[in-house]
Amino acid sequence: MDLLNVVGGATTNLLGYIVPFLFVLTVVVFIHELGHFLVGRWCGVGVTSFSIGFGPELVGFNDRRGTRWKISAIPLGGYVKFVGDMNGASVPDPNAIATMNPADRAVSFHAQNVWKRVAIVAAGPIANFLLAIAVFAGAVYATGRYEVAPRVSAVQPGSAAERAGFQAGDVVLTINGTAIHNFADMQRTVSGAAGDRLDFTVERGGVTTPLTATPDVYEDKTPFGTQRIGRLGIQGPRDAADVKLVHYGALDSLKIGVTETYFVVDRTFSYIGKLITGRESADQLSGPMGIARVSGQAAKVGGLGALVGLIAVLSVSIGLINLFPVPMLDGGHLMFYAVEIVRGRPLSERAQEIGFRIGLALVLMLMLFATWNDILHIGAAFNRGT
Repeated sequence: MDLLNVVGGATTNLLGYIVPFLFVLTVVVFIHELGHFLVGRWCGVGVTSFSIGFGPELVGFNDRRGTRWKISAIPLGGYVKFVGDMNGASVPDPNAIATMNPADRAVSFHAQNVWKRVAIVAAGPIANFLLAIAVFAGAVYATGRYEVAPRVSAVQPGSAAERAGFQAGDVVLTINGTAIHNFADMQRTVSGAAGDRLDFTVERGGVTTPLTATPDVYEDKTPFGTQRIGRLGIQGPRDAADVKLVHYGALDSLKIGVTETYFVVDRTFSYIGKLITGRESADQLSGPMGIARVSGQAAKVGGLGALVGLIAVLSVSIGLINLFPVPMLDGGHLMFYAVEIVRGRPLSERAQEIGFRIGLALVLMLMLFATWNDILHIGAAFNRGT
């Protein structure tokens, strides 16, 4: 019985990670590929297949236009294959194109003008950003959100805030010239500025006072690795009058959705910049196992609402990564099209083939590195008993 209990518990825990992971990734991938698909159809390009996952087909059907919609065995992505493509990465198939009849060639992806191809390729990442905006905006519109006034109730001795001259009762108005509307705005700005100088404007006794502080650097263990976060050492307000539930209309909710999406993009670029300069660790790069672990934890702690929030964050990340100028990714295709626009003609097939091979090698190396990080994180969590 003990063995059965152990096996049953392990199976339950495994399903607790796999099911949320598949839910999150499937939504994000489907929306990304749907962006390519819809704009491709709008531009008159034929679509041979729309796949969620890679590898052997598990289940599928053909629509009235001949597109094969399918779910494949390896649930780590997806693709839309257009007429004239060799594979799901839109690598042209010269042999197939050369033997096409005029009607098929006219609807092939690579026969379209460069601006149509740009629109089709860019549609995937754009769809991811629109999904994130819709999720963030929808959540705020549906439930509102609690906002805490950016008021200091106490200053910790020896902290960066004390060194900067903060006092209890200060209300933070701006940081580096950006208006601060609530305590969460201040927390997010400070946490992402570990070791960086910040210029504050505070209201103290009805008088505006400038202060300069450099948040102390703290290391925070997360499922994605060790993060360096900034801390001032102040406590938020404890008076109930400083906390209120705010409901937003459709337009204001949309603005918040755009702001939240931009925040994720900004933090991502900030991390990359600090990674290049050696101020951040590469162990935060995570792969499928890391995403699965976070999905399971989100489902366990916050249920469906937390998973939907994770979908928004992951959607921004997927959209952004795909815009990197690496062949095999959407950004690599856009880079080739930019060269084509400048030159007036596309790169040679040989040059594109070399680029795709380099891109494939880079993507595989990044995946291996991220997977290795996942293994280390899971091992560390296991040793901690979490």
